[in-house]
Amino acid sequence: RRHVLEASQQLTEIINSETSTESPEPSREAELAPEEESALNCLWVDKFTPRHYVELLSDDYTNRCLLKWLKLWDTVVFGKEKAVKKAKPSTEAHPPFNQYKEQQNKWKTKVQLTEEILEAELDQYKRPKYKVALLCGPPGLGKTTLAHVIARHAGYNAVEMNASDDRSPEVFKTRIEAATQMKSVLGANEKPNCLIIDEIDGAPAASINVLLNIIDRKDTEGEAAAGAGRRRRREGRLLLRPIICICNDQ
Repeated sequence: RRHVLEASQQLTEIINSETSTESPEPSREAELAPEEESALNCLWVDKFTPRHYVELLSDDYTNRCLLKWLKLWDTVVFGKEKAVKKAKPSTEAHPPFNQYKEQQNKWKTKVQLTEEILEAELDQYKRPKYKVALLCGPPGLGKTTLAHVIARHAGYNAVEMNASDDRSPEVFKTRIEAATQMKSVLGANEKPNCLIIDEIDGAPAASINVLLNIIDRKDTEGEAAAGAGRRRRREGRLLLRPIICICNDQ
């Protein structure tokens, strides 16, 4: 037992002498302490949240439909012309194969049918027929994360507001118009805003009517006023930005 204690003491002295000679490492750890401390204090929900489209773990069909709907705004928001699909060459020399392709086109996937419906229903201003997308589901499903990731992926600046916080319809209307008509001035590259309204099911009926009026007033003004209406639409009366609403109870 005495020999074991002596050997353990010698080993302890050797370890202490080696750690005392390595002085630069503790100073380096002291320099990185603030960054490590901020990383440790960060919530896991924020630390491991998806930041890119490929990192999303939600339903792929929902992700693609929302991204497809948001990309339909590119003509109005970014001035990009819609890509025209090239017509497939005729296969008159092979009639059986052509008949097989026609039969195959009858059985289209759910995503293809949804994309055709979204592309077919565009208004006179080249905007989607439905100006608001509604994401519904239980809490913790990733609805808000999906909206932010899709907005950034499509080139927008995500502006989030909570419909339950602003109970006044006047404040609700002011915040919607400010988000949909003003540009982002943060950073060197100005990006158009994409409004994300969270907890829309907690908003009063008056606020919902304000949102509907902002969406529907464009048709009456656009049809009634031909000359003066164009100038008003340029000033921001026409809704030219997408709106994504989020709710728990549809």
